[in-house]
Amino acid sequence: MRPFTGYVRRTTIALAFAVAGTAVHPQSWQPPADSQRCPSRWGAGDQRGSGNHMKPETVLRAVKLIRTGEVIELGHVLNSSMPFFGTRRFDVHTKRTFMNPQSNRRGSNEELVVSEIGQVGTQLDGFAHQTIGSSMYNCFKVEETATRSGFAKLGVENVGALITRGVLIDVAALKGAHTLPDNYEITAEDLERALERQKLKLQSGDAAILHTGWGKLWSKDNARYAKGCPGIGVAAAEWLAKQDPMLVGADNFSVEVSPNPDPNVSLPVHQIMLVVNGIHLLENMKLDELAAKGVHEFAFIVQPLKVQGGTGSTVAPIAVR
Repeated sequence: MRPFTGYVRRTTIALAFAVAGTAVHPQSWQPPADSQRCPSRWGAGDQRGSGNHMKPETVLRAVKLIRTGEVIELGHVLNSSMPFFGTRRFDVHTKRTFMNPQSNRRGSNEELVVSEIGQVGTQLDGFAHQTIGSSMYNCFKVEETATRSGFAKLGVENVGALITRGVLIDVAALKGAHTLPDNYEITAEDLERALERQKLKLQSGDAAILHTGWGKLWSKDNARYAKGCPGIGVAAAEWLAKQDPMLVGADNFSVEVSPNPDPNVSLPVHQIMLVVNGIHLLENMKLDELAAKGVHEFAFIVQPLKVQGGTGSTVAPIAVR
């Protein structure tokens, strides 16, 4: 196994040049070539990425953090008033009660849910969700794996149950804010200072959870919530990847700052985490209770739905302390 390096390089360019009298700023981050990132640190053909940290010792380490048995839910309720993006939707259609003919008069109720079940609400991004060109994590190719009934490789069914040490990195508290400013880019220094303030350090295999306060807008100001959000930038993402987490989550829709300060790149942190480093992202988390109680270290538990070939899964994670 190769040593973990993050496989990511940030290109810092200080000079702008003029073309036909117009200043042109080169792209601030370029994806690495397939040859630079594949095979992944977990080996050629691997589909689990950071999920490989899920081992008995990881679970036992998490369980040691449970002192009171208190469970704090980190997932939002799924309904039609959630913020949505593009044509995504969530519709519940209740099927009328069916009354069985036997003497005990047993009624039965069901519902039909119409939704992008992997990409709405509190949800975990699988590795088939994002690409660099047509190349996904560990250099699986879209054209070789995509079918009309899901992806033959990197489907979310490969993730399984994730139980590990969770660390809340409260950047909003660091800044003395209920909610970070719109489009605020969280830096690596912010993350280090927040952890220092909380007297904690990240360990390999942790669930690193970022509190920005953006979740306070959920179902209250959906237009603002979905227009953009504070989150980590490229440098902070690279710093987090070097800490070797099992996943990175946040109380916003993209984990990363959106839109990116550089208009030449689109959600580069998604590529850095999912495609380059094989680290899952957990979006739209409900972190208000966790932050209000000052719970910064806890046992973290989540399991995606086993949607074969799915690009992600709606989830309901919990923190236990």
